[in-house]
Amino acid sequence: MVINVTRSSMPTLEEYVEEIRPLWDSHWLTNMGDRHKQLERDLKDYLAVSHVTLYTNGHLALENSLAVMNFPPNGEVITTPFTFASTTHAIVRNRLKPVFCDINDKDYTIDVTKIESLITDKTVAIVPVHVYGNMCDVEAIKELAQKYNLKVIYDAAHAFGVTYKGISAANFGDASMFSFHATKVFNTIEGGAVCYQNSEFTVVLNDLKNFGIHGPESVEYVGGNAKMNEFAAAMGICNLRHLDGEIAKRRTVVEHYRERLDGVKGIKLCAPQKDVQSNYAYFPVVFDGYRYSRDEVFSLLAEKGIAARKYFYPLTNSFDCYKGQEGFDVESTPIAKYIADRVLTLPLYADLAIADVDQICDIILG
Repeated sequence: MVINVTRSSMPTLEEYVEEIRPLWDSHWLTNMGDRHKQLERDLKDYLAVSHVTLYTNGHLALENSLAVMNFPPNGEVITTPFTFASTTHAIVRNRLKPVFCDINDKDYTIDVTKIESLITDKTVAIVPVHVYGNMCDVEAIKELAQKYNLKVIYDAAHAFGVTYKGISAANFGDASMFSFHATKVFNTIEGGAVCYQNSEFTVVLNDLKNFGIHGPESVEYVGGNAKMNEFAAAMGICNLRHLDGEIAKRRTVVEHYRERLDGVKGIKLCAPQKDVQSNYAYFPVVFDGYRYSRDEVFSLLAEKGIAARKYFYPLTNSFDCYKGQEGFDVESTPIAKYIADRVLTLPLYADLAIADVDQICDIILG
């Protein structure tokens, strides 16, 4: 039996069929129909945020979150290379220059003590990344942004359902992007969203995702196409109903991993963050001086049909597509490189059996 690194949470077939049944009557399958509007309302309530704009995927949500800020070309954006390709690509595709800040070695988010030294007169924004369900130091980042008049756009792809001091991750920064990809804690099959407080962003974000169309004969903006369809929205409506229960199941899995692996010499686990309620999105393990290297553990698990993931590896500042470009240098972010070379995310999903967790741990500890 294969154990994948993640498995999509889904409602029962019957629940989903009931949610999409009206589509057979209306034949309204996309272009922000009833399911789309319902999901936006549901997300506003769940996240306690003023505005939500849905997207066909998280990447375009992030690209458009940057675009709506109307930054000058070649402006510098401080970010981290310890992330998925999307983060860096979204910055570059907006004709902005990523400036890479190292991460801290505790929760693997951006090292807030190193941001200020990277700020120049060309800096326009900070794009921090919440990782694995761990949140960045949002208070320190807010102080820096206010001091230097910078925008903050969070890549919160890993942070749906996460709260800090009881406040949803959706409420920090000028905008927060969430991914609703099938592998995420909350999924719409494929999808994403931007959450924000400034109502002026709504029109432009909708222009960006719907060709700038304002009416049957009016196109007022050079936009693209990034609309979430009705089937995806319906999946989101269903999954949101069960999300708290799914997170609770994931917590049980994580707690068992911790029971088995915490305190083992050469194995490093992220400690729970103070005041943060995690969504238990991923379970990262750093093999640092263990009798097996990360790559050896990866292979041992693979031999038994268990798919772990080297996540995030490689760093985005080492990608082939950026080779030779100024600022893309892994040596400038040594902690990120150190962790990327040693981290492995173990299988984690709501329905992962405890017996399977034990099997995984037995292989690692064997």
